[in-house]
Amino acid sequence: MSGIESLQKSFELYFNHRHFPLHPKSLYDPLEEFLTNSGKRIRPILCLMGNELFGEIHDDAYHLAAAVELFHNFSLVHDDIMDKAPLRRGKPTVHSVHGEPTALLGGDAMLVVAYDYVNKISSSYLKDVLRLFNKTAKEVCEGQQLDMDFESIDHVNMEDYLEMIGQKTSVLLAASLQMGAIVGGASEGNQQLMYEFGRNLGIAFQIQDDYLDAFGDPEKFGKQVGGDIKSNKKTFLMIHALETASGDQLEKLEKAIKENPENKVEQVLEVFKVCGIDSWADELKEQYLQKALQNLDDIAVSKIRKEPLHALANFLITRDK
Repeated sequence: MSGIESLQKSFELYFNHRHFPLHPKSLYDPLEEFLTNSGKRIRPILCLMGNELFGEIHDDAYHLAAAVELFHNFSLVHDDIMDKAPLRRGKPTVHSVHGEPTALLGGDAMLVVAYDYVNKISSSYLKDVLRLFNKTAKEVCEGQQLDMDFESIDHVNMEDYLEMIGQKTSVLLAASLQMGAIVGGASEGNQQLMYEFGRNLGIAFQIQDDYLDAFGDPEKFGKQVGGDIKSNKKTFLMIHALETASGDQLEKLEKAIKENPENKVEQVLEVFKVCGIDSWADELKEQYLQKALQNLDDIAVSKIRKEPLHALANFLITRDK
């Protein structure tokens, strides 16, 4: 059984080459640079682990892992434009350096190359994988649109936010695992459990991400802390604060959201702390982690084979960056 670090290294060996043509440099070189600023490669690793849970890792799992990584990075390039984000993984975003037109075209090119990788897999399960990949791609776009819609709505309830996060974040984690399971020859029942494991883990992951945006160390987090607050994003933290704050604290929160003062982040974080949002988020994250681990426990393979996925799940929701 490969460890997480071993899988990261083996994926890097497979993935660490030029993915785009040399010309035009102004379009493709920024993409190559963006891909080298890699983060943890969580989604492709999940794809490999989804395969490994059911058997030896097949070459097709690496093709799909690359497709997932390229799709994820395509979505980040476009998300950064929509969010007007200055930083991604601690470095300037593509659009902030090269302009929005280049970033838009580059993201499109990255998506096309992702499909080139999907097309490399065996025809015996290409149809099932492509159906899942397309469904996931569409849901990620829907989730991003809902996320933007929420910015102009005064009140978003937790149920609607969970639906949005399920599409924007969780489905790609879930699909990465299921695609790996398909390549590994898993039964439909086990495939579905893998998907649910990824979906619940994705929600726990997003709760942690929302938490880090508000309370994280920018040096470790690699993004502008308080960015969600500045852009009036409805996050797990903000929704719960609006539901639980009262009196002066609610008035202070609503005023900061409406008026966007220079010290908006500090004002909102003060309300978060008074309302105990940090401890609440930690408890909610743990609830979804336990749901995910129960899905994993229900998969019909030996317990020892599940240990790397247990370890990865715990790493994802206790990370500080």
